[in-house]
Amino acid sequence: MLAGRWVTLEPLAAAHADELWAATAGDDALWTYLPYGPFASRDELAAHVATLAADADVVPYAIRPTHGAVAGLLGYLRIEPPHGTIEVGHVTLSRRLRRSAAATEAQYLLARQAFELGYRRYEWKANALNAASLAAARRLGFTPEGVWRNHRVVKGRSRDTAWFAMTDDDWALLRPAFEAWLDPAGFDADGRTAARLSVLTAAALAGR
Repeated sequence: MLAGRWVTLEPLAAAHADELWAATAGDDALWTYLPYGPFASRDELAAHVATLAADADVVPYAIRPTHGAVAGLLGYLRIEPPHGTIEVGHVTLSRRLRRSAAATEAQYLLARQAFELGYRRYEWKANALNAASLAAARRLGFTPEGVWRNHRVVKGRSRDTAWFAMTDDDWALLRPAFEAWLDPAGFDADGRTAARLSVLTAAALAGR
């Protein structure tokens, strides 16, 4: 379990299915660029959650905003300790999480843990058509590394994959930017902030 100020990441388990169904039911667009979904019933989603939680090659987490129900998930995959590389993926954010401090802190907690465990390279990959994911990667400080054309076939469609990564040297610069943005002193009573993480991360990386 990874605990922050705005969110807690809980190891994904079958018991999270009800909360995830309540958070995502009816939002079919959420699954457009993921290799699974949308799910027609709670039982279908529960089967997906159970499969993901049991996958030995993935370390998935349920995202629980402070004082709230689970509202999404994300996790590690493509974990290669001999090379010091690890990827964040399976990012599934319900409407309640999008554009929230909780969603940003969830990404911060996973990145921090990866680099504290000694990984040298932290990857993000996205369908090249997924504008929201591409923008999120840049906002979080991932550096674009190009596009692999015809990389995969997902849901019967050819997928070009955009690659992003941050290194341990990048993280040394980015971590203070995240922590400055997440400082509760910068948020108003409604949980809003005028600060832009994209500006902070870009400025941090300008020092490379």
